Amino acid sequence: MSVSTLQSPTINVPVVAILKPSDVVKEKDKDNDATQTASSVPPKATEGVKVTISGAGMGASKADGENSDIDNSNLSDNVKQLLKMIRELKKQLAEKMAELAAVMADTSMTPEARMAKLANLQSAVSALQASFTTAQNALAKALKDAPPASQLEAMSLASR
Repeated sequence: MSVSTLQSPTINVPVVAILKPSDVVKEKDKDNDATQTASSVPPKATEGVKVTISGAGMGASKADGENSDIDNSNLSDNVKQLLKMIRELKKQLAEKMAELAAVMADTSMTPEARMAKLANLQSAVSALQASFTTAQNALAKALKDAPPASQLEAMSLASR
């Protein structure tokens, strides 16, 4: 099963083979008792299931659970905000890296246009990486005097 939420949120379920009873066992020859089993009959593929989730549905699902683990933790509000910021920066970095890979694979653009777009994306990635590093440093400073259990919890939440 695959889930894609970047452009069009869809869930694709792989095709399932359906065998009819008549396909499972067939007589090969009336004189010969040999029968054909399901392993020698190619399964007939049927159409898979495709579910499309609306933008409102995606927003509602994200609103409830995206940072609920951070909100439910026993960390200070400052640390919670930093953890949320780190998650958002990770998400933005992943999106920019995907855009970067898509532009590099796009052969429909002229080389000059591709290079210009790559340069813009690379500068955006650099800025996001700098922000990510700053947020991690701020988290480390905020957790400096925290008990080890809180530090461990915050690092666990940051790594998700």
